[in-house]
Amino acid sequence: MTASDLIARARAGDDEAFRQLTEPHRRELHRHCYRMLGSFQDAEDVLQDTLLAAWRGLDRFQGRSSIRTWLYRIATNQCLNALRSAARRPAKEWDVPEIEPPEPTRRGEVVWLEPYPDALLAPAIAMPLGPEARYEQAESISLAFITALQILPARQRAVLILREVLGYPAAEVADMLDSTVESVNSALKRARATLQRRLPSSTDADSLPSPASPAEQALVARFARAYESGDVDALVALLTDDVRISMPPMPLEYVGRDAVAGFYAALMSADRTYHMVPTRANSQPAFGAYLRSATDGIRRGTGLLVLTLAGDRISAVTRFDNSVFPWFGLPRSLPHR
Repeated sequence: MTASDLIARARAGDDEAFRQLTEPHRRELHRHCYRMLGSFQDAEDVLQDTLLAAWRGLDRFQGRSSIRTWLYRIATNQCLNALRSAARRPAKEWDVPEIEPPEPTRRGEVVWLEPYPDALLAPAIAMPLGPEARYEQAESISLAFITALQILPARQRAVLILREVLGYPAAEVADMLDSTVESVNSALKRARATLQRRLPSSTDADSLPSPASPAEQALVARFARAYESGDVDALVALLTDDVRISMPPMPLEYVGRDAVAGFYAALMSADRTYHMVPTRANSQPAFGAYLRSATDGIRRGTGLLVLTLAGDRISAVTRFDNSVFPWFGLPRSLPHR
């Protein structure tokens, strides 16, 4: 059945035809909303709003663009509306009562950030990118990239994603945003300048081990062994000199080996024994961290750790709350062993 047939049937109220029309684009639209919002859960909500708006507005689709482009227009504007109306969410306070953390190096600019499961990154169909797409798909979902996007004003963020992640021409982006080509090009120039200051250079990116390669697996395994054994010296030896620890939604950040060593020394005191369960988030290696209870031996999930690699070292560890575990198929606790 052709797209035109599906559109005609959907306009007549056939919800199965509408599902067939939109389902091939659902995952990529979800990733788009995630890039815009930095939140997995918010992306879920806005995607539902996008599909509802598309269902209600299908009569206004005039066929001047593809269904995919039309859906991106709706999704982008739904994200912009969500960003305009969102109330500022407060940062979370340190919540490990038996541990007193050292003074942080700084407080993070982006507090409300969530990870994205790699299991959802495989596209249902080959995602067509425009010729002006600049970022590789793995790079465009990395935590460093998502964090840098959240620094940008909302419209700059939208322009950069549409132009340089998806590769839409400036004229199409201007149409999506009810703007002008001149305004789009100006926003893109400012967004590029901000990202250039905040993202690793292409040379640094070229030094990364390939995902799931023996080099990556060996480094990640050494990290897990050091963490599980509470060996702070071995852990710190795996880190770059400018390593950064962040813990959204807690704003505390520790930067540099000395600061990070002090943080891990405090965290791994008091006979705390961890068990690490491997997973992947944002095209990066990750672990569900479980802390063994001294009373009943049950290992309870404390958080998700996502590693950012730089050559044969780890340049960042981002810790997320254990509320994200269900997205990764991780249980909240593991039995005594």
